[in-house]
Amino acid sequence: MDKAAVTLQVFFEDPFWVGIFERVSAGKLEACKVTFGPEPKDYEVLDFIRKGYFGLRFSPAVEATVKSRPASPKRMQREARREVQNVGIGTKSQQALSLQHEQMKTERKVLSRQKREEEKQRLFELKQQKRKEKHRGR
Repeated sequence: MDKAAVTLQVFFEDPFWVGIFERVSAGKLEACKVTFGPEPKDYEVLDFIRKGYFGLRFSPAVEATVKSRPASPKRMQREARREVQNVGIGTKSQQALSLQHEQMKTERKVLSRQKREEEKQRLFELKQQKRKEKHRGR
């Protein structure tokens, strides 16, 4: 059975509070960036996780090493303190988010190109129709 782990890092990225969801399963890391706006309270973050987690769009998977859980509670406490001191996104998360950004960019380009072509075709047909109406009486 594969193990899956989800972590959430909330930090201040001027001018908003941002949360990075990292999901690791089967040695693959996926990330999602969420902008909270003003500083979220603990209950607001928990509410967001309950209601909005399954609607998040995670980035494509990137290879990652899975950390095993430390044995002693003191070690877990030390690691938690270290994580709180580290501000920012991990490099694997940055890679995953940049991959997602590129993917969204290409999707947006394709959609805008299609819209532009459809609008061009519609205007052309409208122009042709007007020309036919002008020459109808001859």
